[in-house]
Parts: sequence; C-alpha cells; structure tokens
Amino acid sequence: MTGICEGRIAIVTGAGRGLGREHALELARQGAAVVVNDLGTSGSGEGAASGPAQEVVVEIEAMGGRAVANGADVADFAQAEAMVRQAVDTFGGLDVLVNNAGFLRDRMLVNTSEEEWDAVVRVHLKGHFAPLRHAAAYWRDESKAGRRRDARVVNTSSGAGLQGSIGQGTYSAAKAGIAGLTLVAAAELGRYGVTVNALAPAARTRMTEAAFADTMAAPDDGFDAMHPTNVAPLVAWLASVDSGDVTGRVIESEGGRLCVEHGWRHGESEDAGRRWDPAEVGDAVRRLLAAGPDPEPVYGS
Repeated sequence: MTGICEGRIAIVTGAGRGLGREHALELARQGAAVVVNDLGTSGSGEGAASGPAQEVVVEIEAMGGRAVANGADVADFAQAEAMVRQAVDTFGGLDVLVNNAGFLRDRMLVNTSEEEWDAVVRVHLKGHFAPLRHAAAYWRDESKAGRRRDARVVNTSSGAGLQGSIGQGTYSAAKAGIAGLTLVAAAELGRYGVTVNALAPAARTRMTEAAFADTMAAPDDGFDAMHPTNVAPLVAWLASVDSGDVTGRVIESEGGRLCVEHGWRHGESEDAGRRWDPAEVGDAVRRLLAAGPDPEPVYGS
C-alpha cells in the first residue's frame, strides 16, 4: 500500500470505533503501519473489551496493511509508555501519535459529580498527556542520538473546547486544555523535529449521535457530511512528512469544510499609566469590549 504516509509508523488511540477507527484505516491506506489502541469501553467509559481494536487490525491486514492491536488505558502513565514501546518494538520506530481516545458524561455544571469530572478530564486531558510525554521522550532521545525523526502529533480538541457547549462543562474544559497543551508541545518539541497540531472534528459517532440524530438518513446527493471518515484525510496529511511547516494549529473539520481556528489573541488595550481606580475599570473594560469583535456563541445557547 502506498500513499502520503508510506513507511510511517503511527499510534492511534481510541481507534476501535468512530473517528479513531477511520483515522487508523486511512493512515493504513496511505501506507502507515498502525498501532490500533482501544480499551473497548462504552461511550461513557465503562467496561473494557479487546474486540474493537482487533477488528480494525483485521480490516487493515485485509487491505494489505500492517497493524497491531493495543488495549492500553491511555491515561495510565505506565500503560501509555508500554504502548509507545510496542510501536518501536513491533515496527522499528514511531513517527506519528494521534491522540483521539475519549468519552462523554454530559451534565449541567450544577449536576456534575466529582467522579464524572475526574473521569472525563482524566481520559481526555491526561489521556493526551501520557502518550505524548512518552512519545516525546522517545523522539528527544532519537534526535540526540543523531536519528532525528520527522515526527507528528495530532491531538483532538473540539468546538466545545474552543467556543464552549452548554451541558458539557467538563468535556469543554478538557478539550480547551488539549488546545493549550498543543500550543506548548509545538513550541517545546520543534527542536526534535516534531510538529504538534490539533483537530476540532464534527462527525457522527457514539459520542455525538444524539446531537446529529437528524443526519442519520442517507443523503440524497450521496455525500454524508457527518460521517467520521470525512475527518481522516486531514489526519493523514497532518501525519505526513509534507505537513512539516504546520505546527501549533487547531483545525476544524466538518464534512468537506476545513477551518483554521484562532484562539486567544491580544485584543484592544488601554493603559492608564498608573494603578487603576476600581471605579474607573468598568468604563475602560466596556470601551475595550465595544472596540473588539463579539465572542463566538456557546453551543446550545
């Protein structure tokens, strides 16, 4: 199999279903060897099963590709390290890490339990950090040994993390954290030949089937804009050598539309040249707000 990722070695987390599955399949079609990671939990994070990851491996091998299953809990530091080691030991190295694993436990803030908060933040935010930490250490060591790899990290943020989403305070906070982590990792890891970018995908998966219930029917024109396979081409390109000039970016993908997101930027400012009197602050802030753009609406507002 040949393509823009020919000869690359990739890990895709949460690759047993949904977006991760499509990412793994597309990377394989483009010539990459893939570690297919999936813990096999439910959409809300309960249970475990090896079947989903193994099924994707079978699909990849049936198309002539190379793949191996991995059942690590990506938020477990030691298991994440072993997953990176599996890629190196099985295929001879690691070039691409696609952090995708996650689940939802949606609640309004006043109804969110401590356990729900901890579980969602753990799988999304720590589940990005742990694999990234161990992959980055591997790439640093390779670079210092004179074997610098053209490495790529593709994280998964969300519009919920960038614009907010009512009923998803925990998920939004975790996804915003991933966007911030992406910026820092891109700045720190460039010296080792690593680029780090993030997706903000919109697609119909187990996590979003309620939101996209009205898109379940087959479209008249044959193009299912909400099918998760539409996000995979962006992942494959970001995983390729060709994307080496792009780093520290968050890119939205929905159907056939790509959009580069712009996060927090310095806006209008006003300097009093002295300590502000608290009674003056309100007028100054309102002047600055009036001079700038309106904020993006929160999803569901």
